[in-house]
Amino acid sequence: MRLKYLGHLGAILFGGLLATFLPEIAQPKMGEPLNPGDTAWMLTATALVLLMTPGLSFFYGGMVRKKNVISTMLQSIVALGVITVAWIAVGFSLCFGESIGGVIGNPMTFFMYRGVGMATHPDFSATVPFALFSLFQLKFAIITPTLVSGAFAERVKFSSYLVFMVLFCLFIYAPLAHMTWHPDGILRNWGVLDFAGGTVVHISAGMAALAGSIFLGPRKEQLHDAAHVPYVILGTGLLWFGWFGFNAGSSLAANGTAVLAFLNTNTASAVAMITWMFFDRLRGKKSSALGACIGAVVGLVAITPAAGFVSVGAAILIGFIAALISNMALSLKARSGVDDTLDVFPCHGLGGIVGMILTGVFAKDVGLIYGETQTFLYHLLTLVLVMVFAFCGSYVLYIVSNAIKPMRVNEEEERQGLDISQHGETV
Repeated sequence: MRLKYLGHLGAILFGGLLATFLPEIAQPKMGEPLNPGDTAWMLTATALVLLMTPGLSFFYGGMVRKKNVISTMLQSIVALGVITVAWIAVGFSLCFGESIGGVIGNPMTFFMYRGVGMATHPDFSATVPFALFSLFQLKFAIITPTLVSGAFAERVKFSSYLVFMVLFCLFIYAPLAHMTWHPDGILRNWGVLDFAGGTVVHISAGMAALAGSIFLGPRKEQLHDAAHVPYVILGTGLLWFGWFGFNAGSSLAANGTAVLAFLNTNTASAVAMITWMFFDRLRGKKSSALGACIGAVVGLVAITPAAGFVSVGAAILIGFIAALISNMALSLKARSGVDDTLDVFPCHGLGGIVGMILTGVFAKDVGLIYGETQTFLYHLLTLVLVMVFAFCGSYVLYIVSNAIKPMRVNEEEERQGLDISQHGETV
């Protein structure tokens, strides 16, 4: 067993050494001179997006039972290491390399980060270093599979989860990022608007979560006994704070669009939080801390695709509508028999879907309310295609991951808790 892990470590080190001596594979295009203000902002935004992954770790970790807290939190944190290595090797190339049919990037374009340097790039980072653009995009690739992990918390083997995480990043996330954000991507050329990842991040994660919940089946004990609600509150604060980098940073410059995205992000989340609490009260429930936190995150999710394209009034409506729909979906989920442990699909999946539809409605000058139908119709078509691709593709990846190493823990390991059975640790 030790020899196997030493072999894996050796392969990583060998890849790094090989890249050092490889000739340049890609000759980067030269953009404009660096803009110090834009560069400073994008360094800040990149760090803010990274903070979202520890935030998600606390958010998810506080919701599970005490015997699964460490396992659940680690499933988020470990992506900082695993996805970074995959990104440097081929992930960035698959997302932003030379386009192959508008669907995926050539994996050799920036293989092992060859050609990713301190100069600007006219197609991606006109005023900041190309390497900084890549680091910013890396943080999106890191958090997306960690969102999925909440669906099958408390019953997945850690080693198998690592396999799925890498496969998801390369075969689901990368094509969606390329099609949506690459200048030659199919969806981008259709005019699909996804400012910061409603489709690429949240809908893909939501559909993968639904597929995982179905594939792995329900837990033996479907209990919702949050181990530490203050962790959830802390995680919400970190997510909200980091989301300013997620959305406002997607302007890729320190400009008015960044300010608009910042404003809309804060507004939609605030409205969604309040809506969730009041709607719970109207239904005879108490205004819980968990409800307030979930509502805030749903608002953040829903505004993500629209953040830089809509007015603050539209942001209010987006936060309000998304909170109502996700809240009602949670009630329906309880009757479905699908054990999505931390409600990833009702919150992230549906939140992203609502956000993408309403982006097509409210986007300035091209939205449905401005009398334009093309963007709205392309958004509906894209939603169908992305949902089918993410669900079916992820289900295939679960089958592959399970064939490599069974994903579901046995009944005794689940009863004991994943902290002990997978990591030998307790809180």
